[in-house]
Amino acid sequence: MGEVVGAALVAHVPTIMLPEETRREINDGNEITLVPGLRRMKSECLDRLGPDTVIVFDTHWESTFEHIVTAHERRQGRFTSHELPRGMAGIPYDMPGDPDLATTIAAQADGRDDCWILASDDPYLPIFYGTVNVWTFLGDPGTRWISVALNQCCTTEDFLLFGSLIGDAIAQSDRRVVLLASGGMTHRFFPFRELRQHESSKVPDNILGLESYEADQRVISMMREGDHAGIIDRMPEYRKAAPEGHFGHYLMMAAALGGARCQAPGELFSEYEASVGTGQVHVWFERPAGGWTGSGA
Repeated sequence: MGEVVGAALVAHVPTIMLPEETRREINDGNEITLVPGLRRMKSECLDRLGPDTVIVFDTHWESTFEHIVTAHERRQGRFTSHELPRGMAGIPYDMPGDPDLATTIAAQADGRDDCWILASDDPYLPIFYGTVNVWTFLGDPGTRWISVALNQCCTTEDFLLFGSLIGDAIAQSDRRVVLLASGGMTHRFFPFRELRQHESSKVPDNILGLESYEADQRVISMMREGDHAGIIDRMPEYRKAAPEGHFGHYLMMAAALGGARCQAPGELFSEYEASVGTGQVHVWFERPAGGWTGSGA
């Protein structure tokens, strides 16, 4: 029987891919905490747990008609961002896939009329920096990686259903899995002519709106307390603050851990930082001794 051995909300902002000299230049001479936070997560969590497979819920990959999971034997090449080629260009990647688990995930929707899942191994399927950036820091040659699209048409309930089906598929497999919700928190950008005045990670000055800053702080507090039920219950309010991808990356991850029944507390692996208006943070969720839902799950 498979299991989720760890999970995290991880920021994939383009800043983490810039040279350290450039990061310090735009951050008043200081290193952003997101980069050492990812390195610490790799050494303290993924290296220790040695998962068979990592599943990334990638907010930069939008789907529309169905949920999509990658089912390739391997994906390799070089990635240049269509959005920010100045900072993300020619990034090499070489990640084994997990077609068996991807197919098992897709099979969970068979016969349903409320969820549709496609496992795609199309060699021309694009890859996105929500996957590449975090793989650059957290990947290794022996671990399989699956990317999951974020469906732009989904409600909170749709994300929770899909995430629970992914949890079911993992349980049916023999895999030890780490889940990564790859994306930001509130996600409003400063106007174009103001962006370069707000590149520093300093908060709350460079978060677009005090209400966004406060909304993120409430959610982080609930994560640290393991109050996933509270976050889910308050999603209508939080969505008004414009979290990235309707916070679908977190919701799918949380649902795979048991949803509202999950009480795993989060540990910050970075400070809460700004990125030209948006809120960013790394939060690790260790599997509790009694299981994600306190029942050995």
